[in-house]
Amino acid sequence: MRSAEQILRDAEVIAVVGASRESWKPAHSVPLQMMRHGWRIIPVNPFADEVFGVPTVPTLADIGEPVDLVDIFRPAADAVEIVRQAVAIQAPAVWLQSGIVSAEARRIATEAGLDYVEDRCLAVERAVAGLSRQP
Repeated sequence: MRSAEQILRDAEVIAVVGASRESWKPAHSVPLQMMRHGWRIIPVNPFADEVFGVPTVPTLADIGEPVDLVDIFRPAADAVEIVRQAVAIQAPAVWLQSGIVSAEARRIATEAGLDYVEDRCLAVERAVAGLSRQP
């Protein structure tokens, strides 16, 4: 299993499930920071047409292109189904944001061979490692 830092180093396209239009929420500010540092973000939100100026898709199955990482900003109870969807689209890694922990989601991901991170913030890990995809 790759480390959190290696997952970020390898990722170019990140699907963010639960991306928010509300600028004060981490589900908005974290993916926006990742965009500013060069990652391409695909917001997944069935209740919004766009987030941070990017068109949304309602589910992971609607993306229609490979993603390198599925980042989850949903309650732990929702994480199990989202991880199943990540397995179905053949995402190589899933990441549950700070405060989100699910033993069942971890089991599903690891049994399917996906890299798995939980209870950690994408933006914090990016900053600590000094990572950027900007030229």
